[in-house]
This record gives sequence, structure tokens and C-alpha cells, in this order.
Amino acid sequence: TRQNRAVKILKKSEQDEEKLFLEVNILAKLSHPNIMQIYEFFDDNCNFYIVSELCQGGELFDMITDKGCFSEKDAAPIMKQLLSAICYCHQNNIVHRDLKPENIMLDSKKEKVPIIKLIDWGGARYFSKNKKMKKINGTPYYIAPEVLNEVYDEKCDIWSAGVIFYILLCGYPPFNGETDTEIMDAVRQGEFDFPDEEWSVVSKEAKELIKRMLTYNPKKRPSALELLSDPWFKKYESMTKDDKKLAKSALENMKRFKRNKQIEQATISFIVNQLVTKEERTELMKQFIAWDKNGDGVLSKEEIVLGYKNAYGSVDEDEIDNMIKRVD
Repeated sequence: TRQNRAVKILKKSEQDEEKLFLEVNILAKLSHPNIMQIYEFFDDNCNFYIVSELCQGGELFDMITDKGCFSEKDAAPIMKQLLSAICYCHQNNIVHRDLKPENIMLDSKKEKVPIIKLIDWGGARYFSKNKKMKKINGTPYYIAPEVLNEVYDEKCDIWSAGVIFYILLCGYPPFNGETDTEIMDAVRQGEFDFPDEEWSVVSKEAKELIKRMLTYNPKKRPSALELLSDPWFKKYESMTKDDKKLAKSALENMKRFKRNKQIEQATISFIVNQLVTKEERTELMKQFIAWDKNGDGVLSKEEIVLGYKNAYGSVDEDEIDNMIKRVD
């Protein structure tokens, strides 16, 4: 395909094969702009090989180390993308269980507003709404208190995202200690504050959002979908002239799309996923994120109508209905 890819090579002798196959199975089912995509999985006598998209922007952890802390304006698109990926996973009954800046890659260093990619799904698993998980999984700074108590559900991901948000805005974690044991003791207590030195310049809305995400009782902790409609995110939403130009281009392509035989449709899907350039994919991902107003990782008819209005100023709903039928 002449496309650059990343290959993760794993020695068979060192792998829990059942866990690895679960990770690959989960990733193969997920299709979201902020989740690293797997293209192929194969093996030989010695190794397993996972072929995925190549992220060249480094870890979010490195970006935090370099910057010290983020402005709210810079943190907003990162948190929106992270919560969108979490929302999409939870709606597909998948929980990550090890969210941390080291497991968030930046797609490229060139972008002014970086596109993030969630990686390392080795601790992920399918969950049932009526059944609690018990196995402790995660990293001390980011682990939720209910995970340490060995009775938890998918809301543990929301807590971890809240810790990441806190760190983005000040550069240090809300729960700290000299050792892992001390850190986990602080997490069990669940008490944190906003010291004036770093937090006096942070808005009340941002602090309230962090408090919502770090709600101690998981039953009272909001879902990712609920958090995406928080007033804090609304402050930083805007559409540029370039966004509108790209929106028109994407909508024109959707209007021209014709669904023919299955083999033709499969070929088109392959071309889109395998052969478009990284730059083209990045632009399309930006447009998807801009249209996906509620952040659930899926475009509804209502969101496409709104995108159409923003691009053209008026809407032909019959045309949109026909468009959706063609591309569904």
C-alpha cells in the first residue's frame, strides 16, 4: 500500500495468548478517530505481529513533561477526544481500565490541535451492566478507589480521565505519595484540593468538571456522554473557515456516493481505510470530531443536518435522508 505502519512484535514464549487475542479482538471491533486502528494481525513460529496505524507525535506524557501544564483552551480538545473515545467504548460494553498519559499517543507533532489516539488495550475487557468487575488493574496515580476495593464497573475509566484532566491543568496528580502504597492510600481516601498557586487562574467551570469526574461514589459519577455536554466544553467550540470548506467537500463526496455491488463497496472501504494518505485521514478525522457534537463517536442524522447548516446555511432534509441511505 506504500503506507507507513507501526508493527508491535511480541515473542510467543512471553505472551498470555488468551489475553493477547482478547486485546486484538477488542481493537478489531473498535472504529473511532481517537482509538489506534489495527490493520492486520499475524504470526510465525516465534512471534505475534500487530500492524497498526503509525502515531509520530509521541506520548501525551511527554507533552505534559515539556509544557508543565496546559491552558484550558489547549486542554479542552484533548479532553473532548478522550471522553469521546471512552463514551464509544462504554457504549460497546468495553472498558479500558488503564487510562493514563503514557497510553495516549499524539497522531502527529505538526497539528496545532493534536489528534489523540488511545493505545495499550492489554487491560481492556468486555463488561456486563449487571455484573461488577473484581480484578485490580491500572496504575496507582490513575486507578479509581473502587478498583482498589475490587468491586467496580466501567465508571473507573471516568475517574482515570478526571486525574488526567487535573494533571493537564496543573502538572501534578491530585493523589500523591512517596511510594505506590502511599499513593493508593491517598486514592482510597479520595480527598483532593486545588492549591491557589496553580489553580487561581483556572476557571470555576473547569474545577467543577474535575469534581464531577472525581466523584467518589461511582453510582453518582457521570457517564462520558453526560460529561461531554458539560458547559466547560461549550466555551471552546468554534468552526473556522477551513472547517467550513472541508465540511462542504465531505458533504459533496457523500452526496455523490453510490452504493453498487457488494464487492465494489468492499473495495471502496478498503481504499478508504488502507490507501488514503495520513494527511487526508487527519483532515477527515478533524471534520468527524467537529460534527460529532455529543462526542459519542457516531454521527447521527441530526448532527449531519447541523453540519450541513453550518456549511451551507440551509438544509434539504430529503437529500440528507437519501445520502444516509446510500452511505449506511
